[in-house]
Amino acid sequence: QGWVMFVSVFCFVITTLLFILYMAGVQRCSSGWTVVDVFYHFIAAVFYLSIAVLQASDTRFGLFFGKDFRINIAATVFAFVATLLYTIHAICSIVRWKTSS
Repeated sequence: QGWVMFVSVFCFVITTLLFILYMAGVQRCSSGWTVVDVFYHFIAAVFYLSIAVLQASDTRFGLFFGKDFRINIAATVFAFVATLLYTIHAICSIVRWKTSS
């Protein structure tokens, strides 16, 4: 479960940092920020897919009953939702990158 926490905290911190930088208008200084956006969201999607699969596997094969089982199901669902959202953002970033070039 350590990998799940690492990916969640890492992606939260980097996403928050990128959000603050984009709100400050840093992306207008260089076209390289679009590449950073594409690369980061692709990596985040792959990371979240890996933890979603691991969490689903732990939930399926683990000996969880009652409350722990429901918590692991919720964690699995939210990991797959986060994977979907990061993937959509990566695709939108690729489209924006290609149209701006």
